[in-house]
Amino acid sequence: MGGNTFGTAFRLTTYGESHGPALGGVIDGCLPGVALSEALIQRDLDRRRPGSGGLTGTARKEADAVRLLSGVFEGETTGTPIAFLIENTDQRSRDYEAAKNLLRPGHADGTYLAKYGRRDYRGGGRASARETAARVAGGAVAAAMLAGCGIAVAAYTVELGGIPAAVTDAAGAADRPFCAPDPAVIPLWEARAREAMADGDSLGGIVEVVATGVPAGLGEPVFDKLDARLAYALMGIGAVKGVEIGSGFAAARATGATNNDPIVLPPESNHAGGILGGISNGQPVVARAAVKPIPSIAVPQRTMDIAGHPAEIVVGGRHDRSAIPRVVPVVRAMVLLVLADLWLSQRAIRG
Repeated sequence: MGGNTFGTAFRLTTYGESHGPALGGVIDGCLPGVALSEALIQRDLDRRRPGSGGLTGTARKEADAVRLLSGVFEGETTGTPIAFLIENTDQRSRDYEAAKNLLRPGHADGTYLAKYGRRDYRGGGRASARETAARVAGGAVAAAMLAGCGIAVAAYTVELGGIPAAVTDAAGAADRPFCAPDPAVIPLWEARAREAMADGDSLGGIVEVVATGVPAGLGEPVFDKLDARLAYALMGIGAVKGVEIGSGFAAARATGATNNDPIVLPPESNHAGGILGGISNGQPVVARAAVKPIPSIAVPQRTMDIAGHPAEIVVGGRHDRSAIPRVVPVVRAMVLLVLADLWLSQRAIRG
């Protein structure tokens, strides 16, 4: 099975399934001498773990306790591969038995069958969002390395269930319900979430991510543009169906006179999202990811069984009602992995 490794200079390979005994990853390329501990990684994992999603979260409870197996000695990275393990402790595979021969709308059941001729029906196997725990752990290692050069990444929710939020206090978002960047939107999102729950339905949203301290020069001018790598990374998250950089789609409705950022100090605008010609320009790098509604819903849906016969399905089990807010640290992690990879590549060129 290909596609399990992300990055070139800073590489993360993930393994494991939603209902297997464990999942985890191996990181190669991290510089030696970076302060790293299980507690540091755990801080990020706790924001993604099952049971941490509030109103929109799953009833599944996982500690997501990370174990570092290699690559760290006396609290610092050694420069060798960093292997880590996260055990699954609250699987309930029986929830999937009744519908194991049905294809769930919005899931990868049919496409996995087409590709491999078989599938792990217990939560989706590798297609499960549970796999993203390893990405968050990898992102935490990338963050630790990048902190040494002043790069920091923050992410927060700017829309849930069609209700947008103003960004009035992004710094406090991580400590609020839904990762909201504005306290005033929380009651509106709570009401929308309760409405969806009462209907047995789910909600989508939009996550914004901002990287500060990014030096000018990261990214390549043609195929490995920084914005192209970011789009690739974010679209690789199972729930993400669209990516914007800077002004994004709003740029299509603007004119050149309004969309161009004047080259002045201090900068007056950042419609480019910190990237020009595929290369960082020194301004904050800004991206947004559009997150689809969770497809596991308690609403009758038309489908087929694996033999091609028409059927109806109501998806049971324990599921999030929205990927928000648990997807927020995943979005942040993928941006961190991109920046770590390109920062190491640029370091090799310019020192």
